[in-house]
Amino acid sequence: MDNNQLGVQYMQDGSLEEAAKAFNEAINENPSDPIGYINFGNVLSALGEDEKALKFFQKAIELDEHAPAAYYSAGSVFFNNEQFDEAKNMFELAMKKGLESSDNYFMLGLSLIYLEQGKLALPYLQRAVELNENDAEARFQYGLCLAQLQFIDEAMEQFEKCIELEPKHSDAYYNLGVSYVFKENTKKAVAMFNKALEIQPDHLLAGHAKKIMEQ
Repeated sequence: MDNNQLGVQYMQDGSLEEAAKAFNEAINENPSDPIGYINFGNVLSALGEDEKALKFFQKAIELDEHAPAAYYSAGSVFFNNEQFDEAKNMFELAMKKGLESSDNYFMLGLSLIYLEQGKLALPYLQRAVELNENDAEARFQYGLCLAQLQFIDEAMEQFEKCIELEPKHSDAYYNLGVSYVFKENTKKAVAMFNKALEIQPDHLLAGHAKKIMEQ
């Protein structure tokens, strides 16, 4: 096992300091390999050292401008710091450099949603779901995006699939309830709001919506 593999193992075990040492060794052994810099940057990001992490991702890109993981990791740092425009740009670059992953499409779609560009987000969220059908959160966000664009039937289908995957997803039940309000099915809507409140008793939106429906 080389130092990059060893470092990844340490990261999976939660031993970030040991991971950092292993990745540092990997960089010293092969300073022209971008993988060590990407991995070290990921450790720094996990430790909350975002500015330093970005420098390592930038170094990886300088060594290999076609290293999609570097763009994805930088995008994640920008996203976590609510710099959604910068995040979007990085996730787009990762995609253009060949990263065909559900996570990248999902994060790109989510960045666009935060930038209030739902129409542009929709195909990326759809692709994320196609690539990973068992990602409950991707299905939920895809459903939300569909609902905001008035595709109610399609949105309901995604919320239902989300609940199948994650039966305690209170927000999916709440949004399913809102969808039934649109369909003028009060009984079903209240049942969904009740389910959301059963899972999360302090779900303010579901509580408020239920009161309105029962008046």
